[in-house]
Amino acid sequence: MRVKICGITKADQGQAIARMGATALGFICVPTSPRYITPEQIRNIIEKLPPNIDKIGVFVNTKTNLISEIVMNTKLNGVQLHGEESPEFCYQLHQLIPHVEIIKALRIKSPQDLIRANIYVNHVNTVLLDAYHPDKFGGTGQTLDWQIIKKFNPNLPWLLAGGITPDNVTKAMQQFLSNFQDKQDNIKLTNKTFSGIDLSSGVETSPGDKDLAKVTRLFENLAQIKL
Repeated sequence: MRVKICGITKADQGQAIARMGATALGFICVPTSPRYITPEQIRNIIEKLPPNIDKIGVFVNTKTNLISEIVMNTKLNGVQLHGEESPEFCYQLHQLIPHVEIIKALRIKSPQDLIRANIYVNHVNTVLLDAYHPDKFGGTGQTLDWQIIKKFNPNLPWLLAGGITPDNVTKAMQQFLSNFQDKQDNIKLTNKTFSGIDLSSGVETSPGDKDLAKVTRLFENLAQIKL
């Protein structure tokens, strides 16, 4: 299962989180975000990370040529689009950076919002479901209504975000597992395309400053779920 920790701003924290078991780290490329770091800072952090960790740049309504330039300069191997990017935009971006994973984030307020995921199926590699906020594009700490997405099963991998913390991650995972028992044995995924989780504010002391004790507790709780 993929575990993406987003909003990394410090090299030592990125390295520590990678050692704990994260499969992907996210870097905010949105200048107005409190978690923003420059492409040079991203490159410096990535150079110190293991090669098997996915390095994802998060963008909001950024032009394709600028995304491509940042990807090439930083050695990111994934791009997360968290704005109002259309399927056509995603297609054009994929032509520029064909070997880079493209993740489209969708802010979910109602079951109708899930229909939008289908229009991206042929243009992105992964979708990410986040909680809806009228003014912010992510990292709000608001919890997504898991009941809305319980039967969400698109024809491509997807990640769950939106207010996940070490304290509620087991409950969140329960939505997509069968045979869930107190001892948490013999658990199997019921949602065949559910591929992992994405956290940011849920493991922070402040925006961009990760709480390694919380990250440790997150992986301890995940380890109790035997997939």
